[in-house]
Amino acid sequence: MMRFKSTRGAQGATFGEALRSGLAPDGGLYVPATIPQAPAEWRSKNRLEDLALAVLRPYLEADVARSALAHGLRKALNFPVPLVAVDAQEKLYVLELFHGPTLSFKDVGARTMARLLRIMAERERLTILVATSGDTGSAVADGFAAQDGIRVALLFPEGQVSPTQALQLTLARPGVRAFAVRGTFDECQAMVKAALANPKGLNLSAANSINVGRLLPQMVYYFWAFVQGGFDEAVVSVPCGNLGNLTAGILAALAGLPIRRFLAAHNANGAFPHYLATEQSTFGPSLRTLSNAMDVGAPSNFERLQHLMPDMKKRITGYSVSDEETLASMRRVFARTGYMADPHTAVGLEAVRRYRQAAGLRVPAVVLATAHPAKFPATVRRALGRTPAMPAALADLARRARRVEPLQSDRAALMDVLHSWE
Repeated sequence: MMRFKSTRGAQGATFGEALRSGLAPDGGLYVPATIPQAPAEWRSKNRLEDLALAVLRPYLEADVARSALAHGLRKALNFPVPLVAVDAQEKLYVLELFHGPTLSFKDVGARTMARLLRIMAERERLTILVATSGDTGSAVADGFAAQDGIRVALLFPEGQVSPTQALQLTLARPGVRAFAVRGTFDECQAMVKAALANPKGLNLSAANSINVGRLLPQMVYYFWAFVQGGFDEAVVSVPCGNLGNLTAGILAALAGLPIRRFLAAHNANGAFPHYLATEQSTFGPSLRTLSNAMDVGAPSNFERLQHLMPDMKKRITGYSVSDEETLASMRRVFARTGYMADPHTAVGLEAVRRYRQAAGLRVPAVVLATAHPAKFPATVRRALGRTPAMPAALADLARRARRVEPLQSDRAALMDVLHSWE
């Protein structure tokens, strides 16, 4: 039976236990006790849900029936995830992860986790906590809304998400309450962790990448990029904030995926690249940037990365990209290729440019395209002088009913509203 252990050494748990609790009892993050090698047939899978079943089955087979898992994955992953050749001659690709219902890569993990939790938590009443710096919250709210026995408390920093993200976060959804916190994302995340550590009689779980049930499904699209590209090896550039996306990639590599190197592409919140260069931790308050979903000063998954790969420098190179460099990246790529990138993906593209200048390598490079450019029309217009086309999923946002509540940056205030939630 696959077991999951805490990064801080607590006794192991089943997948179901790790999924429901979010944090380990000692405050650590759950990781697989062993990492099974991906089954050899993964390269032959030509549908995303079939590949997901092959990759995830070894982790879940003791807890989730194969038929239930297959059904859940088919429902969760019902949107395209194409690999796009931005510059075929230069072997530069983007994996577009933003074609789900909320136009963000978070749809992959959040929708899959919602189905897994519904399978594992039958007849339980659960409250899911999620802190978001932009895209996680709307993906979780969309994935979990109207599921019997599950309700969602969504915390986001007031005034620190884009206007489009704010519209998505505050849509009125059954079983979901959105809270505009007077503080930063890091404070929202700290409130969630504190509540999970001392739930005071509430049945709580988390849907951030704190939860291994959100993290494991994100492994799948790394394999999917290799299936579509037919790569023997590749460099992968990952726009980074809380480091969950990167951690999922490391798990995929440890399971046998031939990723030559990871590029941890950060905005001005560059404490992790600084750590990779100096081995000195400088995590602190987050800075506001144009790529706001990556505005994380103290990433939770750093603890997981240290546990899984103590000598991270052997596999990961870090980059910090300023707002002006982000805009320049958007302009450069559009002028050369016609590809319109959002500001988060642009950070990943800039990391590839710097890596290739330094290393002189031309192995295929894949950038994870994490959000649709239409979610950031003002930034795209500032960079390119034009506005991205509006997809149908965003066109009617302003007309739909919404609900949002103010909340102080205080664990006690959060617990009060959770206890009073009828």
